[in-house]
Amino acid sequence: MQQLTSEEWLEIFREADEIGISYILLAGGEPMIRRDIIEAAGKMQNIIFPIFTNGTYMDDAYFQLFDRCRNLIPVMSIEGGKEETDTRRGKGVYEKLIANMDMLHEKGLLFGASVTVTTQNVNEVISAEFIVTLAARGCKLVVYVEFVPVTEESRELAPSEAERMVLKEGIDGLRQKYDEMVFVSFPGDEKSSGGCIAAGRGFFHINSHGGAEPCPFSPYSDINVRDASLREALKSDLFMALRDGDVLADDHVGGCVLYEKRNQVEELLAERTPPM
Repeated sequence: MQQLTSEEWLEIFREADEIGISYILLAGGEPMIRRDIIEAAGKMQNIIFPIFTNGTYMDDAYFQLFDRCRNLIPVMSIEGGKEETDTRRGKGVYEKLIANMDMLHEKGLLFGASVTVTTQNVNEVISAEFIVTLAARGCKLVVYVEFVPVTEESRELAPSEAERMVLKEGIDGLRQKYDEMVFVSFPGDEKSSGGCIAAGRGFFHINSHGGAEPCPFSPYSDINVRDASLREALKSDLFMALRDGDVLADDHVGGCVLYEKRNQVEELLAERTPPM
């Protein structure tokens, strides 16, 4: 199936604006490969677009675009200090991110940082040294995302319950100390919302081919926005079943309840998909 064109994305953004959606997160892969989509998003000034990016595609043309379209908010992936970031993201990435931050700060542009929290960096990324480095460069948003173990081999990187408590207490302390910054924790903050907010309960995901999915970590779809409106996607059989059931409220290990309960999601999808 072909990827959605920039014109199709623009229509999605326009419909989102019409029904009152004011916040659309652009992520990948690497979303900044698709400059056409970022430019389309820039036209929709009623919607804030956080762009989760590794920062390596940020160039002068992007800095100019962010300056013109201040509804576009780059949120750059950083995993702690230089060693931690380059180990996970590639050699030289940390210095590129710091240079990006300095340029954005110089231009007076709002930006944030996204941190994938693992057993290897949990203490580093809530440290005063790390946050001071970001704050000094003008960072106003830090999003902490717990690592989701998509293979058995990577499960050792998922924070344990004890490490999740360390993360929670660390973020609570940062919120009290740095009141000029916003700290978001996923899925930690979901507890205050009564469970996972995916499947249209608070957000949903549209993949590059138009499939409406509960979330990026739960890539199951029974409806495509090429053939349906956003209103119809929000009322898809799969989304309704997830919202009406108890899957979203279940306890889980790691960063995504729908990934942990993927067998149940697959069963719900199979029940609602007619045989070929």
